[in-house]
Amino acid sequence: MKEYAFGIDLGGTTAKIGLFTTTGDLLEKWEVPTDTSDQGARILPNLAAAVQDKMAQRSLRPDQIEGVGLGVPGPVQDSSVVAIVCANLGGWGDCDAGAQLSQLLGGLRVQVGNDANVAALGEIWMGAAKGCRSAVMVTLGTGVGGGVVADGKLIEGAHGAGGEIGHITVNPQETAQCGCGKHGCLEQYSSATGVVRCMNKLLEQNPDVPCTLRGRDFAAKDVFDAARSGDKLAQQEVEDMTLTLALALGNIAAITDPEMFLVGGGVARAGDVLLEPLSRHYQANAFLSCRNTPIRLASLGNDAGIYGAVRLIVGA
Repeated sequence: MKEYAFGIDLGGTTAKIGLFTTTGDLLEKWEVPTDTSDQGARILPNLAAAVQDKMAQRSLRPDQIEGVGLGVPGPVQDSSVVAIVCANLGGWGDCDAGAQLSQLLGGLRVQVGNDANVAALGEIWMGAAKGCRSAVMVTLGTGVGGGVVADGKLIEGAHGAGGEIGHITVNPQETAQCGCGKHGCLEQYSSATGVVRCMNKLLEQNPDVPCTLRGRDFAAKDVFDAARSGDKLAQQEVEDMTLTLALALGNIAAITDPEMFLVGGGVARAGDVLLEPLSRHYQANAFLSCRNTPIRLASLGNDAGIYGAVRLIVGA
């Protein structure tokens, strides 16, 4: 194997790029703006230029580079084709991103994966699940993302939708619509926006119950902080949210039986006030054989994507 590899985590605003040794040491990381104009026509040329500029700065030759891994915010099939256009990338997609980027880089090997899946791969390689062969990562942010790794390999699925944990139906009676068009998705309850939505419903349903969040704007972080401080209604929302998430994890465990669950994203910063009830509800409801599967906080933070992107290359 050659000495170096690049990992790219492509987002709607910026792309995070890392230069690594092929043994997993991060040598340098930086960001470049994502140009989403003209349906993202300049996304791949700009990424290629960023890699080539860094190679020039460090006097790296192509024969020293194992390849470039790329995580993108959309479904990916066959480790190369962005199957559905990415709304937050100006409609970019529906292309063989791997082949196009490889051509722009003079033939360097390129592997492409869904960003949430790739983040899971990073955590299992160099993060909280290091040493595991199988793990499921759930990312709780504005939405709910996920990644499934089995026997060291990403599960992409026949349609590139493997790991779309946020769109598991958890309440078929829900009348509000999820951003995906369905009703009752996990994302509507366990994302940051879902926590705020459900907390507001609790406040409306319990007008006489004192709550420190009543009468003001608040974020998911405020709900968890209030629960930590003893606010009864906020504690109820945390119990409801973690029960819903735990039931979904139990269903996932019955199919994939991972060695570990990882929880990342902004909501995960709540720490034990999230993890304790989540683990308790999971153990009470999961299939007996899976009941002791640990649930841990992800450890690589915003770097998980670039680590996982490199793993696409060096683990292939």
